[in-house]
Amino acid sequence: MSDKKRIFKLGLLINPLAGLGGSVALKGSDGIETARKALALGAEPKAQLRTHAALSVLKGLDVEIVTFPAEMGETAARHAGFEPLVIGTIKTGHTTAEDTEKAALALYKAGVDLMLFAGGDGTARNICYALPEQFPVLGIPAGVKIHSGVYAVTPKAAGEIVAMLIRGELVTLGDQEVRDIDEAEFREGRVKAKYYGELLVPQEHRYLQNVKSGGKEVEELVLTDIAADLIERMEAGTRYIMGSGTTVQAVMEELGLPNTLLGVDLIEDQTLIASDCTAQELLDKTVDGRTKVVITIIGGQGHILGRGNQQLSPELIWQVGKDNLIVIATKTKLAELQGRPLIVDSGDPKLDKALAGVIPVITGYHDSVLYRIAEI
Repeated sequence: MSDKKRIFKLGLLINPLAGLGGSVALKGSDGIETARKALALGAEPKAQLRTHAALSVLKGLDVEIVTFPAEMGETAARHAGFEPLVIGTIKTGHTTAEDTEKAALALYKAGVDLMLFAGGDGTARNICYALPEQFPVLGIPAGVKIHSGVYAVTPKAAGEIVAMLIRGELVTLGDQEVRDIDEAEFREGRVKAKYYGELLVPQEHRYLQNVKSGGKEVEELVLTDIAADLIERMEAGTRYIMGSGTTVQAVMEELGLPNTLLGVDLIEDQTLIASDCTAQELLDKTVDGRTKVVITIIGGQGHILGRGNQQLSPELIWQVGKDNLIVIATKTKLAELQGRPLIVDSGDPKLDKALAGVIPVITGYHDSVLYRIAEI
């Protein structure tokens, strides 16, 4: 009997349209028409780059990548230096959710050990529909809205988990929920998340994100205190980019200004300048040295950039600078993290590294804490 070590067979699947709607404020990318609109508005696909970041961790390991042609996996694998086994066919430039489901099933039947896929909650739904419940999968976060617990915290983290499996390290497998929201409702400022099933996922908690916490923040007095503190700090002639979420919404309500709950607004001298801005609009309206970005954390997950606020592009954050990032959150939300650090998944690894360290978080009126941002 041969004692030759078996090569790990990794199934790779990319939804090339994932995340297109984020930077142009479309609140998602589901459906061909939405994708076409996003591209017409100047959105640039990011799924290939994010997959490349994950695959770069696997260089030099004993792994065989099995994937689908062109933008559904082959291109990213070859750019990362691999020679993948390519199966199936696609209509390049016109892939659909049905293509994702067919490709997932084909890769499963090809005998891969794990399915690594890039996308958002819609892609996770497709994978959930296509594969048996007890087949292991892992998501590379590339979508706009990621409520499901099947994704790594960053693309690089996805690669780290796969690398552990390839090296034969003990990694527990466990069920994680697949959740998605109605994008039509989402664009109207209403979050209606629905449970679609569960997928079997490697449980490496340093690298795997939690299911997003739902429900409105009930600590209304604390939110009012946070808003009062931030408003008191606001400087005349400085522009404030107001990120998404209920904590930022409390500040806008305290100012008496209309707010885009799931978008990004721009104010100056406590006056609304622009609503529901795209990434390009924010860049165009940013004033050097006189712009600050107000953000909060995703409850239960800890992300401050790269989840639901892709309008805050890496170019914008580089331009504004870490010193001009203002993080606001209740201590309840911080406690939900159970000591885990905040996470930045901007799409620019150099920026993510530059932002690592500690950052002040406003948690009440004249009340702040220092909290760590991870380097993942």
